[in-house]
Amino acid sequence: MQELPYKKLFELRRATLEDKIGKFYNESRDEKTTIKYLVALQIRDELCVDDFSFVLSELVRHIFLKTKTTRALRRYYYLFLDYFTAKEWKHLTSRLFAVKMFVAEKIEKLMDLIEEARPEAFAVP
Repeated sequence: MQELPYKKLFELRRATLEDKIGKFYNESRDEKTTIKYLVALQIRDELCVDDFSFVLSELVRHIFLKTKTTRALRRYYYLFLDYFTAKEWKHLTSRLFAVKMFVAEKIEKLMDLIEEARPEAFAVP
């Protein structure tokens, strides 16, 4: 299936867009482009009177929770906070940023150990 022109994302009705984007994803499995379409619809929701909130929420949840982690998912994930519960959001964050979370936790533990061994190392003069 062909990609949707971005102009169409701001012209078509919600039901039509849901069908077209859903078909596009099912045929192409292109998470990056699908997420970009959904971000554009969030912008449309903010700019117009029509309701475009939570468009294809199940597809969003599937892409973020079930597909391979990609740079695009890490880049845009924060825009979809409202699609997830607090517990799911925590899981998603650790799933998308596993190495960063691991390193941050280890650095925090190391800093605590240094502070215990040498409390003056971090003392304010």
